[in-house]
Amino acid sequence: MDPTPDPRPAVSVIMPLLNEERHLRDAVAMILAQDYSGPLEVVLALGPSTDRTDEVAATVAAADPRVRLVPNPSGRTPDGLNAAIGAATGEVIVRVDGHAEIPDDYISVAVEELLRVGADNVGGIMDARGTTDFERAVACAMRSPLGVGSARFHTGGEAGEADTVYLGVFRRAALERVGGYDPHFARAQDWEMNHRIRETGGTVWFTPALKVTYRPRASVKALARQYFHYGRWRRVVARHHEGTINPRYLAPPTMVGVTTAAAVIGFFWHPAWAVPAAYAAGVTAGGLAISRGESPATRAATPLVLATMHWSWGVGFLTSPSRLQR
Repeated sequence: MDPTPDPRPAVSVIMPLLNEERHLRDAVAMILAQDYSGPLEVVLALGPSTDRTDEVAATVAAADPRVRLVPNPSGRTPDGLNAAIGAATGEVIVRVDGHAEIPDDYISVAVEELLRVGADNVGGIMDARGTTDFERAVACAMRSPLGVGSARFHTGGEAGEADTVYLGVFRRAALERVGGYDPHFARAQDWEMNHRIRETGGTVWFTPALKVTYRPRASVKALARQYFHYGRWRRVVARHHEGTINPRYLAPPTMVGVTTAAAVIGFFWHPAWAVPAAYAAGVTAGGLAISRGESPATRAATPLVLATMHWSWGVGFLTSPSRLQR
């Protein structure tokens, strides 16, 4: 007698790739080692990398028939995600990045939660973990409301409905219902698509039972560029979807405007300099508080990291050009 087939839905893990030579082999190995008993495949969308990403991807695909490759000539994240979704065959689509590290039960826990709740998308915690002193400082900031606000996928919290989640485990039907990722959004494409899922009656669900290790940027320059583009594209989303902005998103640009104005006024009226001084003191005290228990070098870097994130996001939001509007 044939064994009873596993009732769990087929899963396709999609991964957009661009210059991920360093982490790709390990990232795919973590996916293939999942304890999920249902059908599983991995679809890698290859952008125009300048390192050995394509070579590593070809080697990984040759070693396991569950791994397939699709081209992403533009190299843009939403294009790669859509190409991978188009080639995927699973009922459930799991997004994983090339440098993410997922636990062995990530897919089984996510699919169980997806089916239990009846959600269209389930996600968990973006668990930032660094290796260098600077990366650990970034991780401290990314796990704190002082650095990233109150989003549960950064700071944790109780399970429940959310505006957005990290990465995402989707019902394929939900992605088809909203037309996948909007290719216009070079950044913030996750938030934007989750908004459309919710607008069409779907549920986006956060659960702390899911945790993905995230590796932070390794330098001030890279961190500043990352958060500048976050702020720039979040304003594009706000223009496209009116009413989606809230005080958490307005805090950095407000701080940039007020602090800059006070610094300039201070040349004519010295008491105004109390505003930037208060911000500097607050960032310093806050950085030392959230990095308690870390090395002296990490604690010293954390205030700088907080300021870099705040100012880069705020300046990106304020200077977001109207040409980025659709």
